[in-house]
Amino acid sequence: MHPVLVAPSLLACDFGHLHDEIRRAEAAGADWHHLDVMDGHFVDNISFGPAFVEASAAAARIPVDTHLMISRPDHYLGRFTKTSRNITIHVESDCDVSATLRAIRAAGCTCGISLRPGTPFSAIETHLDSVDLVLVMTVEPGFGGQAFQPAMLEKVRSAARLRSQKNLSYRIQVDGGINAETGAQSVAAGADTLVAGTSVFREPDMASAIATLKG
Repeated sequence: MHPVLVAPSLLACDFGHLHDEIRRAEAAGADWHHLDVMDGHFVDNISFGPAFVEASAAAARIPVDTHLMISRPDHYLGRFTKTSRNITIHVESDCDVSATLRAIRAAGCTCGISLRPGTPFSAIETHLDSVDLVLVMTVEPGFGGQAFQPAMLEKVRSAARLRSQKNLSYRIQVDGGINAETGAQSVAAGADTLVAGTSVFREPDMASAIATLKG
């Protein structure tokens, strides 16, 4: 339904050379920059906040895709809408999820819904007709470098099946342990947007790694 896009996760880049890393990813063929915002509450880690996203967006020439792994995305939303093309929130967040998704769109961004590995896919089904992207976490959110969980591919298949049945057009994104092998498995299951961190930023030839992910 959609061409395969690759969104390198800036969580895996060298923060000390942020602008250079952004340019390197773009020159290598990245389609989006993916930014994981973690608050230390929703997940057991703290990554970066609005100032980092703003600095990234200032250097970026491609869309910024912001993933809010935070307890109250409704409260902090306004700090990210001016710098992000897409904002994804979690169905497990401590907020009115439907209202927050509407607020993201009202601010001029596209919106996404995500779920943890332990959350059943049925938890997001009521939101499918209100989103532009479904993000299936293929690892437990919070830390980079984790191993891909193959069982999560069934959620990708569910997202693809319901998209077709309901005549919807959302993208299906996967994040966690994505490399050439797991990326191909994800695309075969129905994913069209791949978030990749260490598998692209730590490759000497980033362009080749991204091209491989795109197939």
